[in-house]
Amino acid sequence: MKRSFLLIFIFSLIMTVSAQERSAHTCQLTIARLKYGGGGDWYTGPSMLPNLVKTAKERTLLPLCDSTTVVEVSDQRLFHFPFLFMTGHGEVRFTPQEKLRLRKFLIGGGFLWADDNYGMDRSFRREMAALFPENPLTELPKNHPVFKSVYNLPGLPKIHEHDGERAQAFGIFFEGKMVVLYTYSADIGNALEDPHIHKVGEERRELGLQMGINILNWFFNP
Repeated sequence: MKRSFLLIFIFSLIMTVSAQERSAHTCQLTIARLKYGGGGDWYTGPSMLPNLVKTAKERTLLPLCDSTTVVEVSDQRLFHFPFLFMTGHGEVRFTPQEKLRLRKFLIGGGFLWADDNYGMDRSFRREMAALFPENPLTELPKNHPVFKSVYNLPGLPKIHEHDGERAQAFGIFFEGKMVVLYTYSADIGNALEDPHIHKVGEERRELGLQMGINILNWFFNP
């Protein structure tokens, strides 16, 4: 997504809200967690996004809002939040109507970062294949700009071992733009949570925060 396109998209979103909302909203981007159906724990790790936003605001000049929110695909507010994050351990399922709306959101300038928290892989891949049958998930090379946008990382950090598989980042591209980023076998979200929850260690926690900041910065500066 070109920066000019992103700014136009954000501006159009701002102009759709009421004058009262605009006067109270001085930041440019609120990060939204996606609530999905299927029975998976979409709500896991409530401290992930607040910690990421706080750290990103401390270390960068990204125009992020302090607060985060939760949104469903069917929510009328969906198009107010161009950056979506989702995670979980279980089943992911979108209704046919949700698939159509989520696809419209993504090809219209929205972006989805999905971080597998160990258990959502099979269902997430199935839903993405239904959403973009012509644009499959493709593994990102280690020199992709998302790994270099602020911090120069050698690829996707691996935070938790689980089955011992290597950490992989996949993208779905539409007309040359990455509209979905899927981080698999990495558990980036666990590094974003409060330190006492998973006790991943300072080094891995820092790598996870750096990866999250890279993703946010890449979204603004692809």
